[in-house]
Amino acid sequence: MFKMRARLLLFLFACFAASALPLRPQSSEQQPTRRLPSRPLPQRRRISSPQVNADRTVTFRFRDPDAGRVLLDLEGVAQPLVMQKGDDGVWTATSDPLAPNLYGYSFVADSVGLIDPSNSLIKPNLLGPQSMVLVPGASPEPWEITDVPHGVVHHIFYHSAVVGDNRDFYVYTPPGYNPRARTKYPVLYLLHGYSDDASAWTAAGRANIILDSLIAQGKAKAMIVVMPLGYGAPQILGRLGPGPRTQDLVTQNIVKFRESLTTEVMPQVEHDFQVSAKRADRAIAGLSMGGGESLYVGLNDLDRFAWVGAFSAGLAERSLNAEFPVPAAQVNSQLRLLWIACGEQDPVVGRFNRTLRAWLDGKGIHYVNIQTPGMHTWMVWRNNLVAFAPLLFRRKGTE
Repeated sequence: MFKMRARLLLFLFACFAASALPLRPQSSEQQPTRRLPSRPLPQRRRISSPQVNADRTVTFRFRDPDAGRVLLDLEGVAQPLVMQKGDDGVWTATSDPLAPNLYGYSFVADSVGLIDPSNSLIKPNLLGPQSMVLVPGASPEPWEITDVPHGVVHHIFYHSAVVGDNRDFYVYTPPGYNPRARTKYPVLYLLHGYSDDASAWTAAGRANIILDSLIAQGKAKAMIVVMPLGYGAPQILGRLGPGPRTQDLVTQNIVKFRESLTTEVMPQVEHDFQVSAKRADRAIAGLSMGGGESLYVGLNDLDRFAWVGAFSAGLAERSLNAEFPVPAAQVNSQLRLLWIACGEQDPVVGRFNRTLRAWLDGKGIHYVNIQTPGMHTWMVWRNNLVAFAPLLFRRKGTE
């Protein structure tokens, strides 16, 4: 009995082993044996891009053997640089020496804009993301990460009943922030520009790193920074739609943004974070579209904000008297600071900023006028934040 069971098990094992073998094609000839290559297949040489040189020039490289023409679009440089093609199909261009800062750039290969595939540092943008390169200074700039205490960036999601979509905002809490402590912090609402998303001020602007640096050096008060999504009418971003110059859509965008900010974002922030609800502890500032929104919200909500900053501001081309009906005397008595900044080479200076300053002068409204070298770029706006943040929440008395 035992021998019969053993033979049965042996027979079943043989059947199983045979079924596991690969099927061989039926042929009267022996099939040739396929051999694996004895060495790895050759690989293309890796590209180093971008390469920051000792003289603060930057060399950019991009491989595209089939391209007929490749340009380098570099932030802060008026005209794209023409790249030169090598025998290996790699296109190369080297910039002039650059001031220490972060620079966005992209390649334009036969009219198609592309990020740098050799670089993982990305500047997000809803219409045209770019790569970024850091040109460091002899000593660390405020947007460079150094060994100082760092705050935390929180990413918050919510449904906007005002706009009718699901959206997000970011909140920076400073080093030492304790959500269970009774300490209430002043708050800066920091707004992005057109085509940016809510991450712009942290990903491209390095606002959290700048605040870490300023707070560590005792140059700025410890504060909470809220960075919301700045579109009250998201359809304003459509590539093929009416675009930002349609007056009705621009008006809807800013009006709905103000409503969402004041009725949805601000109450949630003040509920979830240790934020002071005093107007003297609230500031609002922004760049480009966000600069216009900061003016529109701040000057029309003086009961909420005591500090307003506009960096390279853009706003609807309506009458400023209609945009800002609040009497000048009330603005002067309630605002602690109205800070208007723009780059000297920024085309916005010739459009909105000169008009705005002339209107403010005509009304007798007090403001600080800041003109710095630069174009409509993040290099200007980072420096604006470095200069603006230390001015905030300096007490002249109690309120």
